[in-house]
Amino acid sequence: MPQAPERERTAIAHDVIVIGAGFSGINAGIRLKQEGIEDFVILERAADVGGTWRDNTYPGCACDVPSHLYSYSFEQNPDWSTTYSGSAEIHAYIQRCAEKYGLQAHLHFGVGIAKAEFDNARGVWHLTSEDGTRYTARAVISAVGGLVEPSTPNFAGMDDFAGDIMHTARWNHDISLAGKKVAIIGTGASAIQVIPSIAPDVERLTVIQRSAPYVLPKLDKALPELMKATFRRLPFAQTAFRRAILAITEGLVGPAVILDSPLATGMKKLALWNMRSAVKDPVLRDKLTPDYEIGCKRVLFASNYYPAFTRDNVDLETAGVERFTENGLRLSDGREIEADVIVTATGFKINIASPPFPIIGENGVSLADIWRGPGGKAYKGVATAGVPNWFFMLGPNTGPGHTSVLIYTEAQARYITEAISTLLERDLTAIAVKPKVMRRYHERLQNRMRYTSWTSGCQSWYLDEHGENHTLFPGLATEYALSMRRFKLREYDRVG
Repeated sequence: MPQAPERERTAIAHDVIVIGAGFSGINAGIRLKQEGIEDFVILERAADVGGTWRDNTYPGCACDVPSHLYSYSFEQNPDWSTTYSGSAEIHAYIQRCAEKYGLQAHLHFGVGIAKAEFDNARGVWHLTSEDGTRYTARAVISAVGGLVEPSTPNFAGMDDFAGDIMHTARWNHDISLAGKKVAIIGTGASAIQVIPSIAPDVERLTVIQRSAPYVLPKLDKALPELMKATFRRLPFAQTAFRRAILAITEGLVGPAVILDSPLATGMKKLALWNMRSAVKDPVLRDKLTPDYEIGCKRVLFASNYYPAFTRDNVDLETAGVERFTENGLRLSDGREIEADVIVTATGFKINIASPPFPIIGENGVSLADIWRGPGGKAYKGVATAGVPNWFFMLGPNTGPGHTSVLIYTEAQARYITEAISTLLERDLTAIAVKPKVMRRYHERLQNRMRYTSWTSGCQSWYLDEHGENHTLFPGLATEYALSMRRFKLREYDRVG
């Protein structure tokens, strides 16, 4: 009998495996090195670091958090070009961080994980890649991201369409839109950036809207050279500026997620003013006015979105898509829209509260089954009872509703590396958060969630099929970071 390939016979062993090389995975790698843990690898299925900012390259793609806050606190960049950076600039920043902090030797590209299984007897994780390569690790940090795989509804007749179809997250730059009829399905975070970016170049742009978003003004501008020079020479000035931005997002925007709060009312008025100041047509205004409470769905930021609809070559349709046709789209009211290119801005499959691949924990119980049961999904978003030595970056209920996600990832990286250091230094077989600790945390979290606008009744990707929000943290980012200052072994069971 011929021998199996080497990768099928011998597992590659490490103390720690990090899955994913976006902002979270790179943050985890940096922190591991700072803690003196060198026996780790970062497995990334793509060919480069960057995550979201590597994959999303559609026209107008940019962050809606100010640049000086959307960066690591320990690696501030004085040379951001604009108030809100574009995807290419953010991607380059992540690449520089990976190089500066010596992660090249730890990065393994083209490695997608297909399955992970915990070995109770040995207290290690067995990971199998999509090509059959096997890895083992004492601990795993899952930094796969929550919004990764594009979600494209399976519309009838898609194969009949004679033109080009592309999702915003998989933009095909070989397709020129100049002088073409383009239809875009969706009016979410990606769409509001694409629409004003391509409108001047296309012959006609038809926007298919299911529900109108609230869009606040985005005060984006080129940053002056004097500011950059000052921050280069006086880093403490940039730190102070960063803290001022954080104070504004925490003090003004954060409390606005509380249902019916004065700040929420003020934000709603500002969003409606943003729309009405740009759009004078009463019929168009009516179409662009949301029919739900602000914050129930993601609040967006743009100053060029509403003006795009005042262009002669831009149409807004509120009837749903019935099917694709050879020449475009047929709407639910029977009308047909001609299109040469159809862009689906229909969001992502949500990984935050559902595993991206089979993860088999203690005693052969899968993470998917644990998460389907009662008692919550993850303690502080990083650890699940019954899944020893496995830690999440940006796990359940750790998404920000108002500020930079990196405040959360930095707090998680510190907490997780302290947990792993404890595991390794004390030579413990395995640790898993206690079920009662996770359950109590979950109960407190969901009780607070009832008072937020996220649970005010609209259909949103924030909520699961039972109407529970497992996506966002119902508090301030600084509150979450403070709660993650210390890893407490007493909150964990020793397994094995």
